[in-house]
This record gives sequence, structure tokens and C-alpha cells, in this order.
Amino acid sequence: MENPNNSREATLPDPSSPPPPPRSTSSSGLPFSKNKCAICLDEIRKEDGKAIFTAECSHSFHFDCITSNVKHGNRICPLCRTEWKQVPLFVDNRVPAPTFPVQTGFEDDEPLVVQNGQPSGVAAAHRQALEIKLLPQVSAVEKSVARGDFAVLVHLKAAEGVSDDNDRPETRAPLDLIAVLDVSGSMEGTKLHLLKNAVAFVIDNLGERDRLSVIAFSSGARRLFPLRLMSERGKRQAIQAVNSLVAGGGTNIAEGLKIGARVIADKRWKNPVSGMMLLSDGQDNFTLSRSHSHSQVRLRADYESLLPSSRIPIHTFGFGVDHDAELMHTISQVSSGTFSFIETETVIRDAFAQCIGGLLSVVVLDQVVEIECLHEEGLKISSIKAGSYRSRVSSDGRTAKIDVGDMYAEEERDFLVILEIPRCDDESMPLVKIRCVYKDAVSREIVRMESEELSIQRPREMTGEEVVSVEVDRQLNRFLVSEAMSEARVLADGGDLEGAVGVLRNRERELAETQSARARDGLCLSLSSELGALQERMSSRRMYERSGRAYAFSSMSSHSAQRATARWPVCGSAAPQAYQTSSMARMVSRSQELGIKTPKPSPARRDRS
Repeated sequence: MENPNNSREATLPDPSSPPPPPRSTSSSGLPFSKNKCAICLDEIRKEDGKAIFTAECSHSFHFDCITSNVKHGNRICPLCRTEWKQVPLFVDNRVPAPTFPVQTGFEDDEPLVVQNGQPSGVAAAHRQALEIKLLPQVSAVEKSVARGDFAVLVHLKAAEGVSDDNDRPETRAPLDLIAVLDVSGSMEGTKLHLLKNAVAFVIDNLGERDRLSVIAFSSGARRLFPLRLMSERGKRQAIQAVNSLVAGGGTNIAEGLKIGARVIADKRWKNPVSGMMLLSDGQDNFTLSRSHSHSQVRLRADYESLLPSSRIPIHTFGFGVDHDAELMHTISQVSSGTFSFIETETVIRDAFAQCIGGLLSVVVLDQVVEIECLHEEGLKISSIKAGSYRSRVSSDGRTAKIDVGDMYAEEERDFLVILEIPRCDDESMPLVKIRCVYKDAVSREIVRMESEELSIQRPREMTGEEVVSVEVDRQLNRFLVSEAMSEARVLADGGDLEGAVGVLRNRERELAETQSARARDGLCLSLSSELGALQERMSSRRMYERSGRAYAFSSMSSHSAQRATARWPVCGSAAPQAYQTSSMARMVSRSQELGIKTPKPSPARRDRS
């Protein structure tokens, strides 16, 4: 499977780049200047008149920055993860961090309404939920020519949703949703208010057959609200629970994930669609290894063990400029979810709306695509370009499989099968056919489909210029741009911003010359826009640390999963929104129509901050 993001080099600094003295190491494994405050990223200069706090681990911070950090119970150095025994004075310890009681089991999920042995409201399937199309890179190859890199496009398109209106619940598959929310001290004030507002929007748009559970985490984690049907009564109780949230303490993402996995594992009843939404605005300062060597490699393995065994998609949301984008991206990628970058506080509800718009429109579940070679002599599958989807090619190269999983209404999936094509004396040559097996999310029936055979012509001589399929060309562009983003991100993490920008600039120039880009293809316009935006965000180290890395991970997540994620430009902007379905767009519009109301902080709160 093509997955460049899982290499160890992607998480470690470039050893060939000598760091300017004096430098320290941040929690991400990157060199960090001792002349900068690790919290606000501004220079530490005595002539500014700002008080400076030097911790027992020798790292220095602006006094105001670090007191704001530790007043919520965080005693971990943001750079080396040393646990401090001494913290800055004048910290208000009168407000204790919230404590969470131990919970032993979650077998108390609310039962689904059942009639005649089946959950009520399940409609029979009246149409096929999936369309299949195969397209060759070119329609003809000369008899005497052998090709080792011939691309065949496997195109899948899910049917339109009948309705996402809760007045007709039988027309869509019901959802079990687990919301895992960061309520650490850094979420205090406007952030927490906007988070509550966003979760309330999600609750309001769930139907009476959907179920919701809410988990809150800071220094620990607890299930705030059990898995309950979103009837009118259930919605009132859920909103009341969310409104009771208070911010305080550190950030223990791992505990939040563990409780979420337990809720999924222990539930007695199962809706056909399940999903988890995980939001955090900070670094996990409880689970990270304190050893500097290979800490990110161990961290990745540790978090994989915390994910639900039933493998439900976890859609992660990095909130603000201080979250751990690499960790959030890794969690989403391993679980077949997406990572969204919420840079601006006011768009958190739009980001949640886009995600829930997709989850409430699932039409295909557990889809597997099987590919079979047809021509008997010399035709082989050399590789599969499947992005973040797991694929495997048989040892003889004659068959392959792709685990596609679920699809929202109107979603499309495009995979490139790279073939080795031998010389051939026949006039035409059969290449491949595919089979799809999936579960219809509404009727819950297992469906098996088979495509027609794909063939190409094998003339003795070619006349005229070879014409490449625009559809194949645009997908090749998507993979090349994703690879460029990944390469640039690794260079930027290693300190080579100039090299990173050069990679993106070269790919943008090459993209503009392709056939699909010249045809003003919508996906290519979106790819070009993102390449430009990422170059701007790599213009300086400060810009990259604050938004460039998270933007890159969110873009990579979107293009490898072929699913819309929230990132700048945000939903509703003039730029093309790649992969956004009608259901997603409607839900985002519904969110934007409500407008944004942020609370004005009280004078007391202003003083504390």
C-alpha cells in the first residue's frame, strides 16, 4: 500500500542539517531554539522587560506564558516532557483540576427499537447503491510494445442519498456516534463555548434512531453521557450534559481514546453505522515517552493499541495552533478516518457539520474490491495506488484486493491499478475485470457486483498522437501532489523550508502543464490552490509551526482518503472544496445560517488570562 507518511524519517529531523547553537529538542523531535519561548514562539529577550521563568530542566519561557499553562494543572515541560517539581509562583491553585471517577463497564447503551427481530424503520433496497467504471490510460497500444507502467482507473460512485431529513428516518442508515472532547485548561473561555455550541448543533441534527455518547478528557477521562437514542428527551439530556462541561487540567488524549474504545466494545446493540469524533487543542502531556530517541515511533504504536478493536473510523479535529497534528493525523489514518485542521475558532461548528453530514448519509458499508487479470500470458499487476486504503497484490501478480470500507452518498473512489502489459499479436487484449462486495447500509443486505471486462486495442502501428484519458490523468495528478506534500512536510520538519517550498513549486508548475489541469478540471484547481496555500504556510518557521504542518497533514488526509476535511480555505470559501458531497454541503450551510455568537469574557476572566 502506498503510504509514505508512516516512514520513520517523517518524524525525525534531518541529521545532515547542523542546528544553529544553542538549540534544544521539542516534543515532536524537532530542534527548537533556546532563545524562543516554546509557548508563544516569540524571542526571549531581557531588554523587553518581560519576566522570564527558567525551569529545573533548564528550558526558559516567558513568565506570563508558562503561568497561563500551569495554572490548569500542567506541570510537564512543553519541550522535553520533564515533570516539574517546582512551578512558577502566583499560580492560582485554589481551582482544582476536575477529577474523573473510575468507570468499570459501559454495557448500558440504550436498546434499539426492534420489530420482528429487525430494528424498526429498515427499508428494502430499491436500487443499486454503487456504480463501477473501468478506464484505461490509453485505448490502444502497438502490438510490438510492452509497457511496465500502464494505468487502469477503477472508478466507484455511491448512489445519491434518498434523504438526510430526520422526518423520514427509514431512508438512511442510523448512526452510533462517540464524541471525545478535550476540556483541558487551554479550552477555557471562548473555545469551550464554541465547542459546546458545535456539539449542540450535532445533537440537534441527529435523528431519533441515532445514538450518541459523549466523553470528556483532560488530565483523565470519563464518559459524560452514555450511548442514548436521540429522541427529544435524549437530546435534552445530551445538551444538558455538554453544557455542564468545565475546562481544567492537562491533556490526556490516550485516556479519552481508551474510554471511547470501551464504549464501542461494550455496547450490546449496534447501529449499522458507527463513528468517533475526537477533538483536541493541545499536546498529550501524559502519554508521550520522555525518552528523546525514537519517541514518536513508540508513540505511534502505543496509540494504535488504544483504538477500538471493531475498527470504526475516528475523525480527528486539531483545534488551534498548539495541537499535535501528526498524532491526530496518525489516529485518523490508522482507523480509516480523516483529520481536519480547525485553525479559526469560529469555524469549529462548520467542521463538525461537514463531518456529520457525511456520517448521516452512509449508503455502502464494508466494501471490498477484487481485481483479476484476464489476458493469460505476461499480464501482471505491479502495484495499486490506493492512498490510505489497504491494498494487497497476490504473489503471482494476477489478482489484487482493496479494502474500501464505507462510502457516503454521492462519494467517489478512484484507484489506479498499474499493469505490466506484454507484447501481443491479437487485435485486442482483455486486461482486467473487478468484483465488489459490500453491505447496503439501508437494507443491510450483502450485495455482489461484477464489472464488464476492460480491453484495449493492439494495432500494428499507431496513427496520430497518443491521447491520455483525462480521468486517469487527474488521478495521477492527485497522487503526485499528495506525494509532493508528504515530501515537503518531511523537509520542513527537518528544517529545510526552502527545499520544501521548492518541491511544492515544481509540482505546481508540472501540474499546470497536464491535460486535466489545462481542461480546468475541478480537482486540479483544488490541488493547485492547496499547493499555493501550503507554500505560503512554509514561508517561515513560525508560520509552518503554527499552521503549515497541520494544513499539510489535513490535505494529505483528504486526498489519500478522497474525503472532504475542514482546513483553510474553510468550508464556504470561494476555493473549490474537494470531495464535498451534497449532504455535507447542506449541513455546512445549515451551520453557517445560524451565525456565530461568542461570549464576552467577564472582567475576572480577563484578569486571569
